[in-house]
Amino acid sequence: MKRLRIGIIDIVSRGPTRALYARIMNASLASIMPQVMGVWCQEEGHEVTFVCYTGFEDLLTELPDNVDVVFIGAFTEAAHTAYALSNLFRGRGAITVIGGPHARCYPEDAARYFDYVLGFTDKGTLRDILQDCSQHRPVGVQLAAAQQPKALPGVRERWQFIDPTLRKAPLLKMVPMLSSLGCPYTCAFCIDATVPYQPMDFEVLREDLRFLLTKFKRPLVAWHDPNFGVRFDDYLDMIEDAVPPGSIDFVAESSLSLLSEPHLKRLKRNSFKGVLPGIESWFALGDKSKTGALLGMAKVRQVSEHVNLILKYIPYIQTNFVLGLDSDEGPEPFELTKRFLDMTPGAFPAYSLLSAFGRAAPLNLDYQRSNRVLPFPFHFLNNNGAMNVKPANYSWQSFYDHIIDLTRYSFSTRTIFRRFLATQGVTARWLNVVRAVSTEGFGRARYYRAIRDRLDTDPQFSPYFEQESSVLPEFYKDIVRQDLGALMEWLPEGGLYHDPNAYLKAGHSKDVIALV
Repeated sequence: MKRLRIGIIDIVSRGPTRALYARIMNASLASIMPQVMGVWCQEEGHEVTFVCYTGFEDLLTELPDNVDVVFIGAFTEAAHTAYALSNLFRGRGAITVIGGPHARCYPEDAARYFDYVLGFTDKGTLRDILQDCSQHRPVGVQLAAAQQPKALPGVRERWQFIDPTLRKAPLLKMVPMLSSLGCPYTCAFCIDATVPYQPMDFEVLREDLRFLLTKFKRPLVAWHDPNFGVRFDDYLDMIEDAVPPGSIDFVAESSLSLLSEPHLKRLKRNSFKGVLPGIESWFALGDKSKTGALLGMAKVRQVSEHVNLILKYIPYIQTNFVLGLDSDEGPEPFELTKRFLDMTPGAFPAYSLLSAFGRAAPLNLDYQRSNRVLPFPFHFLNNNGAMNVKPANYSWQSFYDHIIDLTRYSFSTRTIFRRFLATQGVTARWLNVVRAVSTEGFGRARYYRAIRDRLDTDPQFSPYFEQESSVLPEFYKDIVRQDLGALMEWLPEGGLYHDPNAYLKAGHSKDVIALV
């Protein structure tokens, strides 16, 4: 095999941005698998150029020249940026490959614009691509390993890609690590619900933590696990054996069911500074929140008590909610969330609109069979830009009225001030403030208000939302043009549109397609 010139692009931002929160956080939100691919490509003997796009670079000047193959990792909200980049590089003669969440969720659409579309990817899958390395057009080849890889290159091996990315972070510099893949929970809307849980190599993790102490005075590690600490004692034993308690700060996404007080005491001793548990709903998914059959206000009281307990040990907590689930009806879910905020002032609420990401979850087939999935452009499928599932128990107008009211309440001056006072630590306090006054709080409230107003006044809106018309409102087209900037000219014809029912029409086809 000849030595290939390979470009790898990790798209963190869907387009240029100047948002304050993005300036602080985007470089710390880099993905792990693009870095892994870089290591594997080098191990196969190839030359690698790596770019992490955070939204503040001039991407057209950062891109590698004269590459043979370009790998792009993207979430669905960055799909149009990825499609434009693929079109640009194909025009230069390169073979293009897409991986990451978008490739897993929408392989049929991605195959229209890439030579290879990757599902689960291991080193063998990569080797197949590099050995074949040929054009597959007009429809690309879908490839996937049978399961997630059993082992991944650790921080030491990925450091050559981590370090230049973190140099872009002005304040928080979070090193991405994975201690496990998959999840034992089966939340019907989650992409990890059907992925078997598996721990990563503890010895690699142990050595990576020790390595970080040679690079930072006090490292900050972000565990990218779907649910950190499933084997709690094993993981904390590993951390305590690897480094002195308090020498490394950690943040992790974990379920409330794992955050008992004995566990919290141990997390505090090992300098866990932030946790991101999923509450999701007051009327469903009680296993994750350790509330069992409790619903409504009874669940609010128990979860609030639990979250307030967590805040005694861990200074930063983000509580995650999904709005618009079929179990929700009327104003009660939103009013209960307000009561939760009153009772738990130190929690930062993160709201996601119910979204069906293609093949991400089997539940999406039910939405498609019921003709409830709207064809919003991928650019808006980031859990808040658009809800692409028609709500079961709300009109669009009433649903947005509730969202606007809740968002305003959550990020009112009074609530921000109470959250500031109830939060311990300078970093945690000001991070909450920045999030509230930037795109997640004030910015999102303005955006939802614009949507709601247009549902009454824009003749294109209501027919599109009610699936009476397939004409995309100009409002959304204008946002895509503005956000993509110079890359808009490279977006392929038809790239703004996709079939929202492709998963159903594929007839449950397997992700793995052999190279021929």
